[in-house]
Amino acid sequence: MKFVRSDGLYLNHVQAEELLDIYHQGEFAKAAWDRIQPAIEHQEPIAHHIEVLKAAFDLDLIKARRFKVAIDCANGACSLLVPRWLAAAGCEVLTINDDPAAAFPHRPEPTPETMAQLAAVVKAGAADIGFAHDADGERLGIVTEAGEPLSEEMTFALASRIRLEQNAGVVVTNVSTTGAIEQIAERYRGTVVRTQVGQTYISEAMLECDAVLGGEGSGGLTVPEVQLTHDSAAAVGLVLDGLARMRVPVSKVVEQLPRLFMLKHNLVVEPSRLYSVLQDFRLTVEHEHLTCDLTDGIRVDLPQGWIHVRASNTESLIRIIVEADEQPNARGLLDWARDRLNK
Repeated sequence: MKFVRSDGLYLNHVQAEELLDIYHQGEFAKAAWDRIQPAIEHQEPIAHHIEVLKAAFDLDLIKARRFKVAIDCANGACSLLVPRWLAAAGCEVLTINDDPAAAFPHRPEPTPETMAQLAAVVKAGAADIGFAHDADGERLGIVTEAGEPLSEEMTFALASRIRLEQNAGVVVTNVSTTGAIEQIAERYRGTVVRTQVGQTYISEAMLECDAVLGGEGSGGLTVPEVQLTHDSAAAVGLVLDGLARMRVPVSKVVEQLPRLFMLKHNLVVEPSRLYSVLQDFRLTVEHEHLTCDLTDGIRVDLPQGWIHVRASNTESLIRIIVEADEQPNARGLLDWARDRLNK
């Protein structure tokens, strides 16, 4: 379950703990069932959200391009929203998996592995771009007009390049997201603020820094003109707006982005040992006279790249993420981290 504050943001970790404390203590006003007045209100949220989206982007410019767009809604929350949003933006829409009453057709994460069907539709339909949505409309995957599915990290890199070219400012992301964001920000006179992993931290930092964009390597994007939380429909609007301005295929824009090599690995650890293993790793790293970033877990920057080791928020796992300029260096960094975690 995710709880939402009155300003539309998710509760952060501390606030969620406070909510649970209030519940367990039971110190709040209670009402008998027959004293609660029923209130049922029906509204059309999709039409309202499309109006918000239309106001956030240059709709005339997008319409003039007459994009052909393929989308895979994964039979999730975007199934009814995004086809209507794209039609309102003057796009020809090729839709698959848009029945919210049906089962997920594949794992609903928008990764290259789950975008094979979408890539086939893009190529067969000669689409300008393909968009893959996750189950709850937060994360976005992209397929180029050539049928190449991009990594989740590339979604945020592409969005950062588009946004900063138009509006240089602060971009907020987490400590696990690709270092390509700093390279893009430097090129377009932007700045990067990094937070803990989790969109709540992204949203709060965006408010604090008056950021122009927020996001994570998972493919989640936050466009502040729409709302201060991840919204894949807003991410679609941002990408199409940018492509309409640049008047080049998405593959050409992607070619200009920094290409780094990231590897991810999960280490299964017994719950009782999870934090002791992390503590041992930190002590080992410090014994080697290396500086640690403790924003979230342990991040170590080395000449050939960086390593981030943290406990999973949902499973008894330690997540290892490494990134380097070259693939052999990334594999070396992963081995370096695994050796020290398995001591």
